[in-house]
Amino acid sequence: MALKLRHTEPVSVQSLIQSLRQYNPQADVQPIQEAYDFSAQAHAGQKRESGEPFLQHPLQTARIIVDLKLDVPSIVAGLLHDTIEDTDIPKADLEQRFGKEVAYLVDGVTKIGKIQFKTHEEKQAENFRKMLLSMSEDIRVILIKLADRLHNMRTLHYLPEEKQKRIAQETLDIFAPLANRLGIGWMRTELEDLCLRYLKPEVFNNLAKKVAQRQEVRDAYIQDLIKIIQKSLTEYGFKGQVLGRSKHLFGIYQKMERQGIPFEEVYDLAAVRIITDTKMNCYAILGMIHSLWRPVPGRFKDYIGVPKSNGYQSLHTTVMGPKGYHVEFQIRTDEMHKVAEEGIAAHWKYKEKGQIDQKTDRVFGWLRQLVEWQQDLADNRQFMDSVKMDLFPDVIYVFTPKGDVKELAKGACPLDFAYSVHTEVGNHCTGAKVNGKLVPLRHVLHSGDSVEVTTSTNQTPSKDWLKWVRTARSKTKIKHWIKTEERIRSLEVGKKLLERALQRHNLSSTEAFKPEHLTALTKDFGIATPEGLLVAIGYGRITTEQVIRRLQPAAAVKEGLADKLIRKIGGRPSGVKIKGVGDLLIHLSKCCNPVPGDPIIGFITRGRGLSVHTMDCPNIDELDYDKDRIVEVAWDTKDAAAYAVKIGVVTVDRPGMLASVSAAITSAKANISHADITTTEDRRAILNFVVEILNAGHLDKVLKSIETVDGVVQAKRVRAG
Repeated sequence: MALKLRHTEPVSVQSLIQSLRQYNPQADVQPIQEAYDFSAQAHAGQKRESGEPFLQHPLQTARIIVDLKLDVPSIVAGLLHDTIEDTDIPKADLEQRFGKEVAYLVDGVTKIGKIQFKTHEEKQAENFRKMLLSMSEDIRVILIKLADRLHNMRTLHYLPEEKQKRIAQETLDIFAPLANRLGIGWMRTELEDLCLRYLKPEVFNNLAKKVAQRQEVRDAYIQDLIKIIQKSLTEYGFKGQVLGRSKHLFGIYQKMERQGIPFEEVYDLAAVRIITDTKMNCYAILGMIHSLWRPVPGRFKDYIGVPKSNGYQSLHTTVMGPKGYHVEFQIRTDEMHKVAEEGIAAHWKYKEKGQIDQKTDRVFGWLRQLVEWQQDLADNRQFMDSVKMDLFPDVIYVFTPKGDVKELAKGACPLDFAYSVHTEVGNHCTGAKVNGKLVPLRHVLHSGDSVEVTTSTNQTPSKDWLKWVRTARSKTKIKHWIKTEERIRSLEVGKKLLERALQRHNLSSTEAFKPEHLTALTKDFGIATPEGLLVAIGYGRITTEQVIRRLQPAAAVKEGLADKLIRKIGGRPSGVKIKGVGDLLIHLSKCCNPVPGDPIIGFITRGRGLSVHTMDCPNIDELDYDKDRIVEVAWDTKDAAAYAVKIGVVTVDRPGMLASVSAAITSAKANISHADITTTEDRRAILNFVVEILNAGHLDKVLKSIETVDGVVQAKRVRAG
């Protein structure tokens, strides 16, 4: 089964204009023709990796912008979006030729990703900061960027495999969730399917083949459903258009992963959408559906009464349909369907030049909040984690005592609710009532709960709170408070520690604390201010002995105490390089068991030295992230060494599976040091291994080898915590 893509045929400027006039007949199309001519001249002679003329890329990008039903300046900017970056044409020329509005849009798209950073993670995070700021000023900037990314994903097969995976992962992490947050459902599903195609090609091809094999039967089943529903609509006198559809591949893959089931046990591959005329009829048709087939408990969601944050409204229900198959129904009005298909573009008014109207501004309040929160986060990676968390689609809706609705992340607690009201309410929250009953602050909230919190000026945030909260706002505010308080305490501790050390070495604290001496020391340690030096001592990042050695250089030479840049871990031949830190005890964290190839960070804790964690460590949020405690670390892999890694494998429960999986691990040149097996009531076997591997690439090879075994449902690395 080939992946279905929208409008992939070659595009002409005439077809763009024709499509525009279908939804905006009065549009002035002259700027589009002029932009096409300008772009054709600017990109003359340029080719894409596919070998086709480069001009097709801006044309295809403009076609997607037309699919979003945007205005003429957006289409013009789509045609010109690569002229500043890929040609010698300055912004001033665009402004003179096409006006300030178009030049601003093109410049906004160009600036995303323009700055070069030390690492890919940092660059990605900074790019997203710029995107958010651009979105807050003119939403069209990000819509054009999404169109650009979608066409690049459609033509990704022409790039080398390494680039394919990098771009696909970034798209899955950021752009697909962003399209979802903006309510553009068709774009999100296409991006997700394309990402699966390049990130897990074996899974994608296998799923596509299995879906295609059942396509004819499924289409016939959906058509039978539609006939039954249309007959019932006529009998009850309801107006309604009935549409059938198949679930997209990434959605099927997610369900298999989430529930640990094979494709054959995914029953609700069919979905039916009913579009009617009024909100009242949506609920009436829901009753009709439930009278025809038995609803599946826990699978009903009312997004009409409580809309999603992106404005999406619909009734969702899953029933046990004919032949015992699960079928999902979505019931909505014409206006709701328009919003579901077009997202923010359905709200947007052309005359406002990209500004979001008051109603839509409330719907997209999360965007304004993200821009506000990013000011508290100096660390790009921490900001990126907060963004991903906030883009995550699993949400609940709870009520304030006045009946206002608050949207929170799934798994949120009363503290998240308190921070959603106001930072000070969160910082001083002492207790909570849910549905009139007292509950602990770590109590997990559910959709429909009514929440009331109490506060006290004597209460302040605790590190334990980071274990309970789920929203990006809560985590950001708690970490900001802890960081501020820790810095104050560490400044006091650092000053006392240095004073004691100076006394032990018969050095004058008055002399050492002179501004010129402290300033010289800060330069030696690469720290900006004398206060920062004392804070670093208080944290344990710099030892008092290091300071004394710089004050007494002769003693340092005599004792041979030069700072070390590389420390070996546990006597192993493979270790970690540490930048700017000497004489620290180093250990690999047991909570995430980092191995060479994993992105890692170092975190200094008083009395424990430096802990090395993976960037995605499950306990990373429990560390009070502070840039003064974070140390830049990298793997020192001159000599290979084996690292123990836990692997979990879910298989069909049948004889010989342990032997087959063990053989697959051995064939990937990995040694098994421990193995055990348990079975479940639903005929699953769970195999747990401890395997000795060399690096992250070797681990990936082992997992792929296991996934080739017939009967394996899932194979993944298992972390503690």
